[in-house]
Amino acid sequence: MHITIVLPAYNEEESLPPLLQRINDAYNLFGWDASVLVVNDGSKDNTLAVATNFKGDIKVDVLDIQPNGGLANAINRGMRKAIEGLKDTDIVVTLDADDSQNPFLIQRMMQQIAEGSDLVIASRYQPGARIKGLKSSRKMFSWAAGMLFRVFVGFEGIKDYTCGFRAYRVDMLRKTINYYGDKFITQKGFGCMVEVLLKVASQSATMNEVPMILRYDLKQGESKMNVKKTTQQTLRLLLDYKLGKLNP
Repeated sequence: MHITIVLPAYNEEESLPPLLQRINDAYNLFGWDASVLVVNDGSKDNTLAVATNFKGDIKVDVLDIQPNGGLANAINRGMRKAIEGLKDTDIVVTLDADDSQNPFLIQRMMQQIAEGSDLVIASRYQPGARIKGLKSSRKMFSWAAGMLFRVFVGFEGIKDYTCGFRAYRVDMLRKTINYYGDKFITQKGFGCMVEVLLKVASQSATMNEVPMILRYDLKQGESKMNVKKTTQQTLRLLLDYKLGKLNP
């Protein structure tokens, strides 16, 4: 079972080195068959050089996108690139490049997939989860978005609809991408993670969560999320889902 870890990165020259080192440490500790794909989304700092020159045991590939196209474009192209050549039983993990999410959790996510899940989310709302260093506005957005989707969508076992730290079984991810084609991701910005979840779920995916300790206090620099814009996108996405407009 191979794991490809996709890191969409925009101006993460400070956060990327410690994250890659932690991934490398987990790789060695658990003996993973794994590689990293850093998706450099038109960074204006030294993110590209940091990713290209990382010295470790785990293989690090780079997909360089120029100019900056936004998170949705980076996730879309990164996922499509990641599944190339992978077996159906392999795993694609998406992980934020700001070092706020612990890659050691991937081991537990792998276990869930081995037990039958197609998609596993690192959740901020399962028992045992913690959130440190996140601004109250971001906490409120994440909580409210999760509550809306739990009420109006209500996928079994899912509480965190917006977190981007996820593990996908390749056959389910490939099936979803093939089904939706060019419409796999149509959202712009951070709303794309909700869209991916809804579309994977539409393929009768078995989904699960593991509790995560989110360490936003380790993040370098300001958040790139526009809370107001993301809230509007999320509400529109929820409406489109209820109206059946997400079908290809």
